[in-house]
Amino acid sequence: MAKADPEAAKRERLKTIKWVVTIFFVTILISGTISLVSDEVMANSSVAVAFVILLAIIFLGIVFDIIGMAVATADEKPFHSMAARKVPGAHEAIRLLRNAERVSSICNDVVGDICGVVSGSASATIAALILTNVDVGWPRGISLVMSALVAGLTVGGKAIGKTIAVSSCTQIVHFVGRIIHALNRFKKKKK
Repeated sequence: MAKADPEAAKRERLKTIKWVVTIFFVTILISGTISLVSDEVMANSSVAVAFVILLAIIFLGIVFDIIGMAVATADEKPFHSMAARKVPGAHEAIRLLRNAERVSSICNDVVGDICGVVSGSASATIAALILTNVDVGWPRGISLVMSALVAGLTVGGKAIGKTIAVSSCTQIVHFVGRIIHALNRFKKKKK
């Protein structure tokens, strides 16, 4: 039985530590930016506009959860065939699948969890907007309803999304690969 290479294990640990530290700071940056922008926009909006923003945040979290789940469950084999036929997005899809752990971490944990936290904050902002415009006999009821609504939409949407992600993982990963391919071509044209 061969011994494990201690240098390789050390490099792998350092790579993991670097990834965790990077994702920590990226999460803080993204979360702070999204929270600041949504709070500023919502504070100066009507209840209807604030509610649309809240729904958009929830929807964004669900979409990224679907992408993360699809990448975690898809098989790489069909994309090799597509790449051989030079199908746009196939190479990018292979790259996504080869980095499935990181991609699903970014999609599910970073973006998904940020959207969850921001949607909770946004629901509190909406509750405050409602309470400043309407005299309610039980003010805590508005906050309760908003929290329950956000939780229900998020959990229900992600449950439906996971079913879609597992049953259509190849198509979803290829779609995301095509988006990345198009963005890469756009960047090259700009240069």
